[in-house]
Amino acid sequence: MKSICVFSGSSLGKRKNYSKIAVDLGKAIAEENYLMVYGGGSLGLMGKTADSVLSNGGEVIGVITEQLNSIEAGHKHLTKLIIVSTMHERKAKMAEISDAIIALPGGVGTWEEFYEALAWNQLGIYSKPIILLNVDNYYTELYKFTKRAVDEGFLPPSTFEDLILCDSVTESLLNIKKFKPKDGKDWFKRLGREEVYKD
Repeated sequence: MKSICVFSGSSLGKRKNYSKIAVDLGKAIAEENYLMVYGGGSLGLMGKTADSVLSNGGEVIGVITEQLNSIEAGHKHLTKLIIVSTMHERKAKMAEISDAIIALPGGVGTWEEFYEALAWNQLGIYSKPIILLNVDNYYTELYKFTKRAVDEGFLPPSTFEDLILCDSVTESLLNIKKFKPKDGKDWFKRLGREEVYKD
């Protein structure tokens, strides 16, 4: 693993611990010599994490749309800022240049990003660890809901295994280091398409 894509909110949230963990994550990414990839914003937890990586000697690549960059949301001091036309291009580029994903607390944009990444894992497009950094139990209920999709037969257990709930920055990086990519060639077999009705 050489690069970590960080998904997170463009706001700071209501708890001081969200910002603290964002700073801690950025520091750890830099100290472990990972490259950080993210959405290129300067605000919220996104900006906090990027600033922390940079202030600790690390490198950060941001990917942002022309629209967002034009309203001065783009970070001005990154190692590299890639400007694209659409959100679809933005996500595709972040996926292309990252090896792992960590999601800090965030809103619907953050959820959509890591769930899409999970879907791409399921389809064998790539195989990456997807970490939910569960700051103050922020992702506990969402994780339980995702597990319910497995129990109800809508999500393969092999896909759920790639969504990893972690309570600390240290645990997150350890899970990234020990992750073993799956062979994308047998993705359809892993879906388990047999029909089972319980009622």
